[in-house]
Amino acid sequence: MATLGLSEADRQAVEDFRRDVVDPSRTALVIVDFWAEWCGPCKQLTPVIEKVCAEYAAKGVKLVKVNVDENGFIASQFRVQSIPTVYAVFQGQPVADLSQARTEGQLKQMLDQILSQLPIESEEKAQAAEIEPFLAMAEQVLSEGDAARASGIFEQITQMAPHSAEALSGHIRALTAAGKLDEAQALLDAAEPELAKDAVIERARAALTLARDVKPVADLSALEARVAADADDMAARFELANGYMANGDRQAAADALLAMIAHDRTWNEGAARTQLLTLFEAVGLEDPWVSAQRRRLSAILFT
Repeated sequence: MATLGLSEADRQAVEDFRRDVVDPSRTALVIVDFWAEWCGPCKQLTPVIEKVCAEYAAKGVKLVKVNVDENGFIASQFRVQSIPTVYAVFQGQPVADLSQARTEGQLKQMLDQILSQLPIESEEKAQAAEIEPFLAMAEQVLSEGDAARASGIFEQITQMAPHSAEALSGHIRALTAAGKLDEAQALLDAAEPELAKDAVIERARAALTLARDVKPVADLSALEARVAADADDMAARFELANGYMANGDRQAAADALLAMIAHDRTWNEGAARTQLLTLFEAVGLEDPWVSAQRRRLSAILFT
């Protein structure tokens, strides 16, 4: 903003705006809330926007409130015609008008979309980069079958990054794999509400659900014989699929459940499909193995 010809008060307002908004916006997302003391809607919006911006501070979001009665020149530069008017500013330029957001959910949805598209520097991103190699190591240890060691590594990561959904999910899954189901459940129950909604936590929840539902079977030969003798014995087929699952043979479990769906998809209110989808969640919906099994499921359902 040019300051030539401005009054002393306006020049000071421009300098303050540069310090509070423009400079921080080079790396952060600055939310500029234009308001006034006499504005009723502004007072209704204030607790919402302050709460959300505080929650998003670690994501690189900063809130700046501009009183239009005291900063008329700044308001005019942004062409503010009514209040509340709320802009998201990045690198000195407005990148989104958030004025229509009136609830926490609406504002969070808009902020999530903006943050996904801009190279915002944040404490959260820096922390994620710091713990990434440790998460990879823990996942590798877990995949190799050393659940106890993996649990210890994930626990250390959660101490470094207590708000990491990936670390919490890994810790729950490692405890589950180690047979410590009550400890895993306690961690899941204690998760912060926002964290508990994360997709990776759903993966841990699915793994825990499966662990409670299925139990390892030392010898599956009797069940395999029952199924071979009577293909219509769906209860035996389901028990066998769960046995494969409990014994760690996910491919055999998927094969058995897919065969059940092909034979009678409506059995027990679609229990085979429900169990298969739970297995997919436990493995991870982005896993290439899951993608391959989902294609097999689609081929059965839509042919």
